Amino acid sequence: MNVLYILGRDRKLIEILLSQQGDVSIKELAMKLDVSTRTIHRDLKNVENILSHYNLALNKKSGVGIHIEGNEEEREKLKLVLLNSNPTNYTPEERQAIIFASLLQANEPIKLFTLADELFVTNATISNDLDVLTSTFERHHLQLIRKRGFGVKVEGKEEDKRSALSYLISKYVDEFDLLSLLRENIEKKTQKHLDSVSNRLLGLVDKGKLLVIEKSVDSLKDELPYELADSSYIGLVVHLALAIERLHQGGNIHFDPNHLQEIKDSEEYKIAEKLISKLEQAFEMDIPADEIGYITMHLLGAKLRYDNDYVVEETTLDLAYRAKELIQFVSGRVNANLLDQSKLLIDLVAHLKPTIFRLNQGMNIKNPLLHEIEEDYRPLFSILEEGVDEVFPNINFPKEEIGYLVLHFASALLHAEGDVSLRALVVCSSGIGTSKMLASRIVQHIPEVKEVDNRSLFELESMDLSTYDLIVSTVPLQNLEGKYILASPILTKKELQSVESYVKKLKITYRTKEPTKQLKPKQKVKDKRDVLNRVEQIHQYSTLLIGLLQRFFVEKIKDDLDIKGALTKICVNMEKRQWLGHYKEVLHDLIERAEIGGIAIPGTSLALYHTRSPNIKAPTFTVHVLPNTESIKGMDGESVNVDTILLMLAPKDTDEATLELLSHISSLIIQDEESMKVFQSKNDYAIASFVSTNLYQWLSEKFTS
Repeated sequence: MNVLYILGRDRKLIEILLSQQGDVSIKELAMKLDVSTRTIHRDLKNVENILSHYNLALNKKSGVGIHIEGNEEEREKLKLVLLNSNPTNYTPEERQAIIFASLLQANEPIKLFTLADELFVTNATISNDLDVLTSTFERHHLQLIRKRGFGVKVEGKEEDKRSALSYLISKYVDEFDLLSLLRENIEKKTQKHLDSVSNRLLGLVDKGKLLVIEKSVDSLKDELPYELADSSYIGLVVHLALAIERLHQGGNIHFDPNHLQEIKDSEEYKIAEKLISKLEQAFEMDIPADEIGYITMHLLGAKLRYDNDYVVEETTLDLAYRAKELIQFVSGRVNANLLDQSKLLIDLVAHLKPTIFRLNQGMNIKNPLLHEIEEDYRPLFSILEEGVDEVFPNINFPKEEIGYLVLHFASALLHAEGDVSLRALVVCSSGIGTSKMLASRIVQHIPEVKEVDNRSLFELESMDLSTYDLIVSTVPLQNLEGKYILASPILTKKELQSVESYVKKLKITYRTKEPTKQLKPKQKVKDKRDVLNRVEQIHQYSTLLIGLLQRFFVEKIKDDLDIKGALTKICVNMEKRQWLGHYKEVLHDLIERAEIGGIAIPGTSLALYHTRSPNIKAPTFTVHVLPNTESIKGMDGESVNVDTILLMLAPKDTDEATLELLSHISSLIIQDEESMKVFQSKNDYAIASFVSTNLYQWLSEKFTS
């Protein structure tokens, strides 16, 4: 049988089976191809016929899955045939991806019949595909123009077209495949097998140019003060490859000149300039300065992802407040209190800072686990989709990012207070012996399982299986695919992991979990340089904390002053202490910041005034109790009655450690109800004790982590 006539879904089935090391279930295949299990069963008959022409066969194991059986040489031969074939029938998703890419590349309208002829389908099919693609183009801020006699064309900004092309490549070309293409010598024509759509999309960039770009990026990588993660590295190389191709086609982008001016002094901009210079020489072409801006943004985005103890600027408290709102939203929907988990708030702020940066810059977010996360945590996924819409109404969160947020909240739900009592059913062929052994292992390793029943295979038909939370069997069970775990009586490490994973999902469903103890990681051996760096870091943070605590104080302002008058008095006194200079300029900055957006914390009597200025000589955090209550704008836009000012000041040019410490204090203020009560107490001893104790704990955890 000639492989040219293999239907799209049959071809895709074979590609999946050839790529698998072990068995794959019918359900998994159905999920991957977005069809029913009945359809897969039907298609497998065609697949068996095709495989027979290559001396290969399907090995089917009831209740386990299927795999392709045969000589490795024959398997490789079939892979090459599929790789070099021109399939006459793509899957709808593949076809739409190809149409998407074709329209993004074209500078002129394309006729429907041209696309139909290339993809071996009718005009009506292409028209239906375009209906599906319309919303995808809109998500990338592009417009699909369709007119009779005119054809089809995509209109929009060049940067949005590039972003869409980059999205396509990241979605359909596996990161590891692309990385191996880059790391292997492309000039020697790597034998790496990619599916047909991946090849089509990689055809958007010339592989020779890709190699030149990769070498240029590699030559400058060491100049960065941080390591580029694989995803950042790939993103940068793909961005540059697309940029070169688009520039050759006359596609120029425009970078906001004011923003360009802001980032010109950064180390990343200087590296981007060098990179552009190398590429101009290599390709003998002029590259506009706007491209330097976009490369700088890639590097800055990579920096934010690299720096987990990231630098948080003045917007930290605003972001922490939004993160807390999101936690509150989810807590209400899952009927579990997650607000008392300070780690969730800290982790969420740390995650959202670089994420929002990337989203605002139109940079792509890829989540290879998206499908699994959606399937495993569907209710939580829907809750978070609603939550981000409500808490971040002006930011469009893609599903890929929602997936990452789901993992944060799933982890928190696992640690939510409350015990879980699960009922398990253990099945074997006889109901004795091996099932008892397996039941014993489950009880031993899964403390959440409080009750276990042992039954034989023949008893199942008369039982109500819905009364059990977990079913584990030593034999395959018919008609229960996906509803039980197949395991050996001894419960191997891999099988135990499957059970534990399933139990974790149950815990999230029940929204409670007994806190688990964290295992201490083994200490790594450190050389002299590592130890010296660590000691220097300890000294830096300790000195910083000592200085901040020495300058910290709580005062009650006795003069009958409004907030502006109180701020004036505070700044004058700080100038006298030589903590700042030109108090009027610092005062102006504080008032201007308050006018830009709300600074009062909703639900409290607190307002956080904060600024960074060249007139501030040392970082300070102080608390000032006002003689009167005054209504000012809150972070949620509503008026808040304020009687306490929290003042946070830092020099304009300050180090990352200082900003990190101030960031922690920002999160500490709204950590929980207790912390907000302390800051509102007007009790100078209680506030000072709370701040010093928590900062000491922060320092201790930092040095032991």
